[in-house]
Order: sequence, then structure tokens, then C-alpha cells
Amino acid sequence: MPAQFDLIVFDWDGTLLDSAAAIVRSIQNACIDIGVTPPDDATARSVIGLGLLDALARAVPELPVARHQELACRYRYHYLARDHELTLFEGVAALLDELSGRGHMLAVATGKSRAGLDRALGHTGLAPRFAATRCADESVSKPAPDMVLELMEQLGHEPTRTLVIGDTTHDLLMARNAGCQAVAVSYGAHPVHELLAASPRAHAASVAELSAWLKCNA
Repeated sequence: MPAQFDLIVFDWDGTLLDSAAAIVRSIQNACIDIGVTPPDDATARSVIGLGLLDALARAVPELPVARHQELACRYRYHYLARDHELTLFEGVAALLDELSGRGHMLAVATGKSRAGLDRALGHTGLAPRFAATRCADESVSKPAPDMVLELMEQLGHEPTRTLVIGDTTHDLLMARNAGCQAVAVSYGAHPVHELLAASPRAHAASVAELSAWLKCNA
């Protein structure tokens, strides 16, 4: 069958990299450092995928804006202390190779900063797999469509030929706002019932399931 999608845009944290738990702990520890009540796990998970300052503002809404940078600094301290230990979900590297081998162009749209994504791409060795990447500090954060729109413009692809894959409702809404279809993966940050409520094209509970769906439908 001919390919349905020329461009496949992946989220990073919780979709390719097994990092959701580390992000949650880093948010909570940063709050403790500056003397504010940390959010519970569900609240901290709910903001994964957003740009850092936006995420922290939503996770700790009672914190004055004047202290957001202070919290962000402590978050970076805790996350960077362990980010080199984080690993890809099992099967991710093989999946990306399969997609490239079938002629799909691959890209990343992430809530990470450019410095953070470049560091992660270096640790994992995945940089050569992606034709382009967009980060929250160089575009508008999810769920706005800007990152996907910019990737499509740069790489020369249309919304109808572009698929977004992510583990949060922020990813799915970004895809919808850009006029693209999306596949949800439920092994990352957001619970499956929230993902399904955003009406993705499909849902995968593991990288293996995602690979199988893409083989038949992408």
C-alpha cells in the first residue's frame, strides 16, 4: 500500500524517552526546595509536554509569577542531575529505523528547550533520525499548532500527509489545531481515558503496538 503519511512528528518525553517519572520527581523536588507544597503525581504528569514555565505555572498555580524562574531553576537542577540516565522506550530506535526505511520523514515537536532536546538527542544518538525538530523556547508551546505548522513548512508537507504521535492531550490538540491526524500512546504521561477523549486516530499501549499500527496504516 502507498504511504498515507509523508511526515511523522513525534513528541519526545513520554513518547520516545521514558522520562515522565523523572519530570514528575523534578517538579516535586523543586517545589520542596523553594518551600511550596509540591503537586501530586497526577497534577505533575498533566503538565508534561508544555513549555517549562507554562508547565510549572499550571502545576503550582498558587506560586507568584515573580517566583516562576526560581522554581524553573530548581527544576533544571534536579532534572539535569539525572537526564543522562534516562533511556528510550524499548523498541523506539528500531521503530524509527523502520519508518525511515519505508520512506517516511521524521521530526520532533517537544516542550523541551532547544538545549535540553539537543542534549537528549546526543545522549540517545537519535539526532540523525530526524529531518527537523522544534522546541517550546523557539516556537509557541503546545497545544498551539505552531511547532507542527513550522515543521510542515520547513519540510514541505501538507497537514493531510502529516501524522503526530504523542503521549499527552497537549500533543493531540496540537495536531488537531494544525489540521493533522494524531496517534496517542498511553505508556507515557497522560492516562488513556484523557487521551481517548481527545479523539485520536488510534491508540497504542506500547511501542510494539504503535509499530504494528504504523506498519498497517502509515
